[in-house]
Amino acid sequence: MNEGKLVIFSAPSGAGKTTIVRHLLSLDLNFGFSVSATTRKPRGAEQDGKDYYFLSTEEFLDKISRDEFLEWEEVYPGCFYGTLKSEVDRISKNGQNILFDIDVEGGSNIKKVYGEKALAVFVRAPSIKELENRLIERSTDHPEVIKERVAKAAHEMGYIDLFDIIIINDKLEDALQEAEVKVRQFLEKAVEARQEAEG
Repeated sequence: MNEGKLVIFSAPSGAGKTTIVRHLLSLDLNFGFSVSATTRKPRGAEQDGKDYYFLSTEEFLDKISRDEFLEWEEVYPGCFYGTLKSEVDRISKNGQNILFDIDVEGGSNIKKVYGEKALAVFVRAPSIKELENRLIERSTDHPEVIKERVAKAAHEMGYIDLFDIIIINDKLEDALQEAEVKVRQFLEKAVEARQEAEG
């Protein structure tokens, strides 16, 4: 079985990483999507097991105690997110590459674990002000939550140097194209390296 490669997309909330990830999943790149676990409530039409695994705080803490997470964190007080080891195993067993849509600290933690085997991409809005405008337009959060997210985004910019590639999502079409080109290059290079090793 060929071991799949890992591609991590991280960004402050509202930067547009989920749109980019959905685009990549629609292409012929043999990706399996790593579904994250969270204790937050579903938004809009989000489905359990497809968008996230929605867990109670008790369930999440129980999985932490059983060492079932590759990485996890308390993103906001009482609001946990994490990547289950079982997700990575599930996708690897299918012989697929693994695509993560994950917050900035989680992404940098997975990159630390997998090193060169993973491509870590940081997606950012052109400015913090633009990010705030997008969150307001999205209309899914209360003003206090938006304020929290903007403050967190400013903090998350400090992690940018831990990522391999930075994509500025100013014009979505350009960002989608850049993401596709960079990801294809990474996957092709990985295949070439494996063929050489097997050669």
